[in-house]
Amino acid sequence: MLPFHDTESNRYSFFPFMTFLIIAANILIHIIVTYAFNGNFWTFLMLYGYTPTLIVGARGPGILSNFSSIFLHGDWFHLLGNMLPLWVFGRRVEDACGSWRFLAFYLLAGTSANLLFTLVQHDSPIPGIGASGAIFGVMGAYLLLYPTGRIRTFITFIPFVPMWPRIRAIWIVLYFVGVQIIPAVQILLREADYSVNHWAHLGGFFSAVFILLFIRPEAYARYVSDTLV
Repeated sequence: MLPFHDTESNRYSFFPFMTFLIIAANILIHIIVTYAFNGNFWTFLMLYGYTPTLIVGARGPGILSNFSSIFLHGDWFHLLGNMLPLWVFGRRVEDACGSWRFLAFYLLAGTSANLLFTLVQHDSPIPGIGASGAIFGVMGAYLLLYPTGRIRTFITFIPFVPMWPRIRAIWIVLYFVGVQIIPAVQILLREADYSVNHWAHLGGFFSAVFILLFIRPEAYARYVSDTLV
């Protein structure tokens, strides 16, 4: 299941400038880190990724790594796998918030992801990198703001026979959140080792409850009116 495009148009803005700029910044940073640092690529990620043991021990770049880690990715597949859902869901969340409030919420979601990662895996020496925690927050915000929204989604049940149905966002978001649950529990109870930061994903998703603090007044009024109806 690959979400590809939100089928609804924006209501308050013409173009999602901040979503575009965040995607551009992620791509530019990845190019710089990959090619400018070349042989020191992984050393750079270890230093500026979000490492719980360094945070707990008050070592390393500290709070800087909270923000730098959100814009670092391990490879192109990691990067593109994050930027596509950011474009799909971020466009309309930014429309409801406005550019700068959307950026503030995006960074809050990424910070929430890192905080829960630290709380659960405080002894982990492995740095967390990637925008996925912040993007899970954006997905959760989309779900709260547009519960009936539909997403054009790439699905193939039969090999080499792709389909592009319009699926309600609630099923897509709950699917991606649901697949985090079992690995997250195994990490908590059995200290299982995963290359995917499942707790960061959940931490970002939980931050969606704060989205109403960031949306435009007119969007908030419409949201309250629709909810009461």
